[in-house]
Amino acid sequence: MFKLFVRVLFALEGLLLLGSLGHAQSFLLDLPRPSQHAVLTQRIGITDITINYHRPVVNKRKVWGGLVPYGQVWRAGANENTTIEFTDPVTIEGKPLPKGTYGLHMIPGESEWTVIFSKNSTSWGSFTYDQAEDALRVMVKPQTAEFHEALTYDFDDVSPDASVVRLRWEKVAVPFKVGVNTHEIVEQICTISFAGWRSTRGMDGTMLPTTCCRRRSISKRR
Repeated sequence: MFKLFVRVLFALEGLLLLGSLGHAQSFLLDLPRPSQHAVLTQRIGITDITINYHRPVVNKRKVWGGLVPYGQVWRAGANENTTIEFTDPVTIEGKPLPKGTYGLHMIPGESEWTVIFSKNSTSWGSFTYDQAEDALRVMVKPQTAEFHEALTYDFDDVSPDASVVRLRWEKVAVPFKVGVNTHEIVEQICTISFAGWRSTRGMDGTMLPTTCCRRRSISKRR
């Protein structure tokens, strides 16, 4: 009986030790990082676009052609993969891209940049980047910008069916245009919804369209 008691006691101590180590590891993972985490979401029509990234700072360093070499794949941020998520199919610089979450990488150049959307969105940065996993590549032109100490992403020129995503860091801005076929997406939603909804009758006995289709009709008239 005494031996059993000792075994149970040691087992409980082991569990407590493991719990303490797990808590310590969690605490360490939650420490602030020099490149802080940011999440940015923009709705275009009814499509949400979310960029999840970390923000490195210049800190008096030479960024382009130095900290970030020209001609090499770069994670477009810091730490883990920069990711971009689209809740509906979109176009990037006019080229189609299915809905989903993508690893966002870039290849900087002095006069032209490559923006890469990778099917692998869970890697650590660009260290294990594989071109075979590309979903899309587009070429864009960098722009001169006001100085930004910390890397940032913005959604500029927002309209009901498009926006320009712009990376800004140091004195460089890198834009790429995202297009959304909002009308087609709404049409599809209405078609699916209409198939599952019953039509209703007005006070005069006439059949009324569903709410979704009524809104669509009003928006067309506008």
